Amino acid sequence: MFASTMDEFSTNAQNRLVDHDASPSERQFAMWMHLALLGNLVAPIVILIAPLAMWMTRKEDSPFLDDHGREAVNFQISLLIYMLALVPLIAILTCGVGALLIPGVYVLGLIGMIMAAKAASRGEFYRYPMSIRFL
Repeated sequence: MFASTMDEFSTNAQNRLVDHDASPSERQFAMWMHLALLGNLVAPIVILIAPLAMWMTRKEDSPFLDDHGREAVNFQISLLIYMLALVPLIAILTCGVGALLIPGVYVLGLIGMIMAAKAASRGEFYRYPMSIRFL
């Protein structure tokens, strides 16, 4: 798929892996894949469809876009699973007290999205916290 090796990447001062060959347009596209989480303001299903479509169309272009797209999709699926898991927890197990966890999932999504978008714009690879690796 890619002829790249780890020799093409280096680490920065924060010990993050950086792809110096990622073009500005690739960095911007990767940033928008992460910011697709803002699609939740329009329609909840957008948060999964948008990064998935963006990743599928550009994953063959570079290892940078493939990695960021895969990471964004995994995180969106993870957030969806966390929210679906909270429904029975809230309704059945905690008699509504578990509703206090819902803002935590939103905060996790918001902070993770911002940090990943910033890393992508700098050309860094990023791993979301609490993300389940499906892809």
